Amino acid sequence: MASFSPLVIIFLCIFFLSVNANEVTVGGKSGDWKIPPSSSDSFNEWSQKARFKVGDFLVFSYEAGKDSVLQVTREAYEKCNTTSPKASYTDGNTKVKLEQPGPVYFISGTKGHCQKGQKLRLVVVTPRSSLSPAPSPSDGPAVAPTSGAAKLTGVFSVVGLGLGLWALF
Repeated sequence: MASFSPLVIIFLCIFFLSVNANEVTVGGKSGDWKIPPSSSDSFNEWSQKARFKVGDFLVFSYEAGKDSVLQVTREAYEKCNTTSPKASYTDGNTKVKLEQPGPVYFISGTKGHCQKGQKLRLVVVTPRSSLSPAPSPSDGPAVAPTSGAAKLTGVFSVVGLGLGLWALF
């Protein structure tokens, strides 16, 4: 029976813990958390074309001190109520981990921005296991775009798998 070195165990842990998480820039390639120029450029139009999984990270990019991101309830989202957010972010480069399935709501904390369309509603799904069948076209929107960090995770996954197999033989 083969013994596992600590290095192989570390790489296997990295592989299994990071294989499903993505960093998704809010708004896609433009990546700016700001008032959208038109309703057709809304954040909700963008989010409906993407799939968000538990463990993914949303990345909000905005000017620190001039805007913010508030995670809110459905009611606060609908009324653009900024008074009691679940979470508030002001750093200008906010990363929010999606930790549970279901709807998630975000609005701008700057007065008047939410009313002008700077708000986001999305649905988080539970990741499918690797043994699940591929989704059919009717299962929902396309996969969310990935960043360079997600591609780097894939490299670590391949290296970890290779080292793990090497250690077995």
